[in-house]
Amino acid sequence: MAFIKKQIDVSVSEDERVQQRDCRSLEAQLYSTDPMARRWAARDLADCEQASTTLVARLSQEADISVREVILSSLAFLGDEVAVAGLVECLRNEDAQLRNEAIEVMKQLPQQVGPIMRGLLTDDNPDLRIFAVNILESLCHPDVETWLLEVINDDQNVNVCATAVDLLVEVGSKDAEQPLRHLKERFAEEPYIQFAADLALKRIAQD
Repeated sequence: MAFIKKQIDVSVSEDERVQQRDCRSLEAQLYSTDPMARRWAARDLADCEQASTTLVARLSQEADISVREVILSSLAFLGDEVAVAGLVECLRNEDAQLRNEAIEVMKQLPQQVGPIMRGLLTDDNPDLRIFAVNILESLCHPDVETWLLEVINDDQNVNVCATAVDLLVEVGSKDAEQPLRHLKERFAEEPYIQFAADLALKRIAQD
């Protein structure tokens, strides 16, 4: 999948780009006190194959939202193992906005995220498992339903299962019918599970 590197508003000035643009110089400029210089550096580092480590390290420290957006855009463009691992670490961050931004980027990387999805969906942290299900919402991958069915079959956390059922309402096929009925039995005392599972079963029966 090809990514368009984030375009920076250059109406103010391009003076910040007068500095050297080799990869080593760009890494240093990523820590400039000038947000515009950091934005340019984050954008141009997308052309440096080994830049993911530097971008990931800066991401958790960056307070300027516009700079952070460009860092995330460059990480999506690079899409290597280091970039993906850095995005996963964002899911564990206490900053809700950063988590949501990472989720949106990961949705754009189905081939890179696919191999690690089962690990995310079985992580010890139930919140991270919920975030993983949220990634599946727009992840164009053939195994999305399979992963969701594994969640509702095996996960013991009602909130994780509820999140998965919400998505199965939209993407569930006939293959989801028995797992949904089994889920209703497992959480017979949970009204929302009953409601959401019935809604999914009704939608599937109409297809």
